[in-house]
Amino acid sequence: MTLPEDYAERVYAGVLGKAIGVYLGRPFEGWTYDRIQSRLGDIEYYVHDKVGVPLLVTDDDIAGTFTFLRTLMDNSFDPDLSAEAIGEGWLNYLIEGKTVLWWGGLGNSTEHTAYLRLKGGVKAPASGSAALNSRVVSEQIGAQIFIDGWAMVSPGNPDQAAKLAGRAAKVSHDGEAVFGAVALAVMEAMAFVESDTNRLLDKALEYIPADSVIAGMIGDIRRWHQQEPDWRVARELLSDQYGYDTYGGNCHIVPNHGLIVLALLYGNDDFSDTLKIINTCGWDTDCNSGNIGCLVGIKQGLAGIDAGLSRGLDWRGPVADRIYVPTADPSWGISDCVRETQQIVNAGLALRGDEAWRPKNGAQFHFELPGSLQGFTVTDGEGHISNELGVSQTGQHALRLQSHGSARFGTPTFAPSTEFAAWTEQPSNPYPLIACPRVYPGQTLSATLLRGEGASVRLYAAFFDGNDEVQHVYSAAHSVSDRADISWTIPEEALPVFEVGVELAGTVYLDCLGWRDEPRYISTRPPGRRRGGSMWRRSWVTAVDDFVAMPWVEPFRLIQNAGRGMVIQGNRDWRDILVSADVCCHLGVCAGLAVRVQGMRRYYALLLHRSGEVQITKVVGDETVLARAPFAWELGQTYQLQLCVRGTHLIACVDGKEVLAAFDEALSSGGMALVIEEGRTATQQVTVEPA
Repeated sequence: MTLPEDYAERVYAGVLGKAIGVYLGRPFEGWTYDRIQSRLGDIEYYVHDKVGVPLLVTDDDIAGTFTFLRTLMDNSFDPDLSAEAIGEGWLNYLIEGKTVLWWGGLGNSTEHTAYLRLKGGVKAPASGSAALNSRVVSEQIGAQIFIDGWAMVSPGNPDQAAKLAGRAAKVSHDGEAVFGAVALAVMEAMAFVESDTNRLLDKALEYIPADSVIAGMIGDIRRWHQQEPDWRVARELLSDQYGYDTYGGNCHIVPNHGLIVLALLYGNDDFSDTLKIINTCGWDTDCNSGNIGCLVGIKQGLAGIDAGLSRGLDWRGPVADRIYVPTADPSWGISDCVRETQQIVNAGLALRGDEAWRPKNGAQFHFELPGSLQGFTVTDGEGHISNELGVSQTGQHALRLQSHGSARFGTPTFAPSTEFAAWTEQPSNPYPLIACPRVYPGQTLSATLLRGEGASVRLYAAFFDGNDEVQHVYSAAHSVSDRADISWTIPEEALPVFEVGVELAGTVYLDCLGWRDEPRYISTRPPGRRRGGSMWRRSWVTAVDDFVAMPWVEPFRLIQNAGRGMVIQGNRDWRDILVSADVCCHLGVCAGLAVRVQGMRRYYALLLHRSGEVQITKVVGDETVLARAPFAWELGQTYQLQLCVRGTHLIACVDGKEVLAAFDEALSSGGMALVIEEGRTATQQVTVEPA
């Protein structure tokens, strides 16, 4: 099957539609139609300001959709990926009680219930089965809200979309929930090649049982649509026959899938009208709006999203591609719609055996998709940003940056402010922002700038100091005429970096911006710390029961009550690194360092084990000891540990002496971590440098 010529652009429209839909519906999630009407009226545009919440938020619909799809990458893009392998991905990427899911408890949250089954050794698909979890629990909405990615890697291929989506759905759900998820995935996959809505629905029905509730409801809604032109009347019919009072649980699949079909039919291929209908109808607004936004985004493309501009509806501008995907692998905590699009497109290409798409030689910010900003906004001063065609010397698109006076144009690489980070951690928000920076001291920031006509340009990095005050560091100034390629190494004091970009006087085209090389920095108690330093602590992904920064005793105190925990930093840009740290285990099964960390169950570790050994272990699902030696270490004593990884070679040192070496090729990149299993450990300083 031939890929659509505009495959990447249509995936981008789907990813944008997902994000826009979630951000639109999230502020009033769970509201009824009547409450929405009395408080907000018809939902015709973003209403976050009317409810007093940020527009850009962490949310399970976005995070789960893009996280669970990464199990394809972790399994060499196997087109026959199993439910069991996807379930292993849950255990790798999720931090219990903190990331992606609504952690509502056994039998209350379907996804939490499935996670507890997986954690307890039940393999998928049994982990999501009605036989184990009950029909009501297993037929809630969660499988559908996470399903879009499996469709977008299967353009025009409903068989593959149905197979992958069905297996992913069964990790946590069963019955009607799986049927709804599969039906939606088939429609999204076919939307790349089919524009007729009724044909999409016909194709979806081929993949689910004819006697299912979902199939019967789709038939009813189609009949209502033929007989009744008013979507509000159809909504009442849906509520009467398939409403929440008919089905148990917190958020059942049936009524919410019904709203997706209703909005799809009555929206009449208009992106803005479709989002208006589905959000005004109520119930699980962010989930339903995100799913239909993705489907109509794929179906109508970027032109369909941008058609709202003629009515004053700028869906893309306020978002500027920004999304958050917090997991135990911090590589994607701070992300953007173009980045996720590229991951999906390359997964789709890999499933076909095709070469990866790497615009502008793999630059992190390449702006190659029409209208994309990749998070760039005017962060200081006055200016204007636009994505323009036909300017780039290495691709098709570039960002036009125009300042009025001097201005900074930047994109987030970590939490954008202390206030936002603190807001996501409020008890009322179930989805905290757990992320670490994308870029680090020692790495080389580089940019290609065009047609500056004498504009003065400096690269910059913004970071939080030890008192959580914002500081900036800059490269030397460059005058840009026809073209300038600027490179600059981020200095060691810039930790944690939360923004990178360009300071500009004049007008210039930013062709691409990115970074390379391994990091070089020391992390310890923030210098000059008074009452701040919270952003230093937040720059570590906390996958332990408690991570206490106690500057008067020890900057790193890790406590894990059961099982193994880690505090993680870095991302999959890192390859060959040397990590050093003092480790003092006060109580525990083992403690140490890890490298090439890609989550909770993918890493290499140097461990002091209570068996009286020092070990190099590999964890890829299961744990394998690659090398071991007797070592009479003691609780309460401090040891200087070093773990170096270079290519396939690992070398471990204790107190300056090489003690172990091993070879392995399973993991080629990833961050680093401090490790503790069932106890408490302390560290004063962590050093990361090139191997």
